[in-house]
Amino acid sequence: MSKTLTMYGLGHCSTCQKAQAALEEHGWQVTFRDVQKQPLSETERQRMADEWGDKIINRASLTWRAMTDEERAAAPVQMMGAKPAVMKRPAIEAGDLRLLGWTANVKRGLGVPA
Repeated sequence: MSKTLTMYGLGHCSTCQKAQAALEEHGWQVTFRDVQKQPLSETERQRMADEWGDKIINRASLTWRAMTDEERAAAPVQMMGAKPAVMKRPAIEAGDLRLLGWTANVKRGLGVPA
């Protein structure tokens, strides 16, 4: 069985870099998409918002902290369209699995030692 997944994040994000390296080391073929260089379509952003709800927004990020109250009040789909870096990352799609972040549970779900 081929272990392939798509990871969405930022190329300069150290967490995304660590996740990609660990996944490849454990036999995953990773297709990485930098959401700033290749922005998500509204349909893709909507799919992520439907999947993860408000969790798709990284409220601990520098991007979030720099946003105005008005920008923070927007729906996740619009927020990610205006400021892709506000997306929680990495967002991982592996077959039927939809995983968000690089936590012990995410690692376990993908067979990577925590």
